[in-house]
Amino acid sequence: MNSIRPILGCNSNYDDANVIVFGAPYDSTTSFRPGTRFASSAIRSDSWGLETYSPYLDKDLNQLKVHDAGDLEFPFANSNKMLEIISNFTSRIIKDEKLPLMIGGEHLVTYGPVKAISDKYSNLKILHFDAHSDLRDSFFGEKLSHATVMKRCFDLVGDNSIYQFGIRSGSKEEFEWSKGRVYTELFDTSSLDEVLKTLKDYPVYLTIDLDVLDPSVFPGTGTPEPGGISFNNLLSCVHKMDKVNIVGCDINELSPHYDSSGVSTAVASKIFRELLLSL
Repeated sequence: MNSIRPILGCNSNYDDANVIVFGAPYDSTTSFRPGTRFASSAIRSDSWGLETYSPYLDKDLNQLKVHDAGDLEFPFANSNKMLEIISNFTSRIIKDEKLPLMIGGEHLVTYGPVKAISDKYSNLKILHFDAHSDLRDSFFGEKLSHATVMKRCFDLVGDNSIYQFGIRSGSKEEFEWSKGRVYTELFDTSSLDEVLKTLKDYPVYLTIDLDVLDPSVFPGTGTPEPGGISFNNLLSCVHKMDKVNIVGCDINELSPHYDSSGVSTAVASKIFRELLLSL
């Protein structure tokens, strides 16, 4: 871990905290525009432009016990080792009965905590917000990629355990393969309330690829996909996460330098704050 100025409101020490935040600055399999390795540092910096108080929820980060553990350190271009490091750190967090919240990084990083958490919970379910289904079995010959991450997670949790929302891009083969195996809400999140009711008795991992947002709201990402959901839509979804037993979560795919206005980082930072308060 490196020494950092913690995210606003995440000042508790590790032992006292209930939630452990950590960064996973990795983007070595990004197929279009790299840069997500800078997301966690950008969110840390921009968080200080926000308030700790959320008028949406009437809650304050200062009421929580959250520890920002900084960024994990990875060897360059070694996806297997990167995922092992994330999985091992997540295992430590859940062994200590704390909740892991990871900031990616490209979406492949999600496999690390899912591996650790699925080892503890055999009935784990996954809530997945994304523009892309990420269900390819391989991408350019690679099994480990941001385009295959949900297929690798499927290999861990099995049929009818992944619930996707906002999906609007993927290969025909992905969509055909997923029928009867993965729940997919195309284009929006209208069925989320019903899905949450079915998941209320299960441990749930939440992964938010921020490119689920329309690029008019969130252009700072590696694979922008027009036709996405609005900020208020995603915010509403995040606020509903108290209806299920979240045992781990992440947000990923912010590439801050593709949005020189800083709006994308501001959006990511606010979603992060609201997610923390909703947990």
